Amino acid sequence: MKLLLIEDNKELANDVSAALKDQKINIEHVDTLIQAKEKIGVYEYDILVVDLGLPDGNGLEIVKLIKQVDPNTGVLIVTARDSVDDKVLGLELGADDYITKPFHMAELIARVRSLFRRKKFKGSNTIEIGELKVDILSKSVFINDQEIELTKKEYDLLVYFLYNKDKMLTKENIAEHLWGDHIDQADSFDFIYSHIKNLRKKLQKNRGVDRIKSVYGMGYKFTTTV
Repeated sequence: MKLLLIEDNKELANDVSAALKDQKINIEHVDTLIQAKEKIGVYEYDILVVDLGLPDGNGLEIVKLIKQVDPNTGVLIVTARDSVDDKVLGLELGADDYITKPFHMAELIARVRSLFRRKKFKGSNTIEIGELKVDILSKSVFINDQEIELTKKEYDLLVYFLYNKDKMLTKENIAEHLWGDHIDQADSFDFIYSHIKNLRKKLQKNRGVDRIKSVYGMGYKFTTTV
């Protein structure tokens, strides 16, 4: 999961970032409306967590914009306790859910995960393709009912392939999704080959099928048919 947090309260943003990182969620943070617009103009996110009270404008602008740019992005708005009108307008603009300040981190995490499942996996906690089964709550991966061990990057890469199954993904798509802003510091995408090679090898354990196909000169595709 790749998430953009738009929150100007530094203490709260730090707490939310730490809690989501503990859940192995790839999170980026900005604290202004203009920074948020720049981010979604360049990068793709699975979920936006948007505080509506930003120093340079109303976060509802981001809700409206992201639904124009990518309607499939999940949006969780953060509102003050008495902001009924903002909640209603946010939902009318396309927000998927809201949470009211102050909130418990456990509730935020639950709402984020529920939204992710709803958007990407039709509400299911498991993904099954042929002999492959992934439990996205426990982050467990099985080949023919036998669990295999993946590194965090391998698991993130597999799930990214799964919710883009049968779609061609460029090396840039993959790198940006897994490493976010840090990818700008990379000299090449050679490290992607290593992760894909290792993931392929592990997915072929226990009579598994190699479903990751190279598209010469372009990228990779995870196929559902073999």
